[in-house]
Amino acid sequence: MFPSDIASDSQHDAPECQPTMGRDFSHIARRCERAVVTAYRELRETGQADMAAFQACTALYRIHHPEASINEARRLVAEWVDHHITRASMAETRGCDCP
Repeated sequence: MFPSDIASDSQHDAPECQPTMGRDFSHIARRCERAVVTAYRELRETGQADMAAFQACTALYRIHHPEASINEARRLVAEWVDHHITRASMAETRGCDCP
């Protein structure tokens, strides 16, 4: 699932359901997760398309974790973008074991 798939539902068209791009993600403990979420937000803010930002962040994750498969990287990036940007949640997420 890609981040754009999440927002494609008509119920997400309401302004309160739109991503909050200006959030500070310093509360995220894992460095790779914080890097991915920050990069995605900044790429989207500068006009990059959703898929281009998603692909760039998948590549960024794999730089942090070269042992990860492309499918694992895509799943985590989609999960983190949905959690931190689309849903604007500050709760912890599942993910890798790095600090």
